[in-house]
Amino acid sequence: MKPTLFITGVLMAPLLAGSFGCASAPPVKSAAVLKSEFIFESAPFPSCHASTVAETPSGLVAAWFGGTAERNPDVCIYISRTVNGQWTPPVAVADGVGFATDRLPTWNPVLFQPKHGPLMLFYKVGPSPATWWGMMTTSDDGGQTWARPTRLPKGILGPIKNKPVELANGDILSPSSTEGKGGWQVHFERSADGGQTWSATPPVNDGKTISAIQPSILIQPDGRLLSIGRTQNNKLFEIGSGDGGKTWGPMALLELPNPNSGTDAVTLRDGRQLLVYNHNLRTGSNNKGRSPLNVAVSADGKNWGAALVLEDAPNAPAGFAYPAVIQSRDGLVHITYTWERQRIKHVVVDPAKLTLRPIQNGIWPKSISD
Repeated sequence: MKPTLFITGVLMAPLLAGSFGCASAPPVKSAAVLKSEFIFESAPFPSCHASTVAETPSGLVAAWFGGTAERNPDVCIYISRTVNGQWTPPVAVADGVGFATDRLPTWNPVLFQPKHGPLMLFYKVGPSPATWWGMMTTSDDGGQTWARPTRLPKGILGPIKNKPVELANGDILSPSSTEGKGGWQVHFERSADGGQTWSATPPVNDGKTISAIQPSILIQPDGRLLSIGRTQNNKLFEIGSGDGGKTWGPMALLELPNPNSGTDAVTLRDGRQLLVYNHNLRTGSNNKGRSPLNVAVSADGKNWGAALVLEDAPNAPAGFAYPAVIQSRDGLVHITYTWERQRIKHVVVDPAKLTLRPIQNGIWPKSISD
């Protein structure tokens, strides 16, 4: 589908005066970290959150939601692209206008580039996570212009926070979840025709024993699927599937701590799993335990090694959270995340240079020497 100029001509927001591009940011102290930068220094919004990142044939694209504050009706979906190694200024590409008498906020964008077909952008519109609905738009030119957004079918929310995966048979499997009356429940949505139609599994947890949302999908060396994500149970959850995500086994808790904060993970080309999350239970702080922000790596999805501490500032008012992670064609890992609800940070990691230390009994080792 050839995108119209709907987004480019109508929704692009003007930028406030300021400097943009590859803004400098305090580097992470690790030989594996090749770049640490802010995607923007100035923007037409005071608050931002929930970034996502994808690689297209023309470069990286990042998205997030921004506005006066989360849940406010002026919150829009913004994107930025890399052009000649520099991030373009943030541009609004979706908003919550036209759905009700009052304008509604947008939430949790997710970018996904399938092997064939346009770049996909999923996001939510609605007053709250319990009442929002899924939206989708596409771009045929690496995020420069976008088609008119469409609402996903009833019962389909799209990926809630983290990217879908494309299975060997070409199916797109989307990690999803709900926060309704049944509690926090995970489910998965599938498209066999490039996102034209979708089907959904029933919830894979009861929302009570383990309250879980925002899964990521990993592919094990034997082809089995593993999903990991956020819970209200002080630890990350795990759940597996042996039939390509059609059915799932029992949900269990990992030993890794979780302060009820978003995570993301990716299967590396060497078969290992890389996870980005807040390894913390300090929920009494102003930032809800969203510091430090950590990277762990596992060969089997069960036993994890401490790899990096991306941020560690316990007194940071808003913390560092909601990571997104991909591996690009050159083998490097790209991580974006919310920095103090003010900016989106981008870190580039060479996974071959990571030095791991075992995480035993859920305790992060005191130091890591690269």
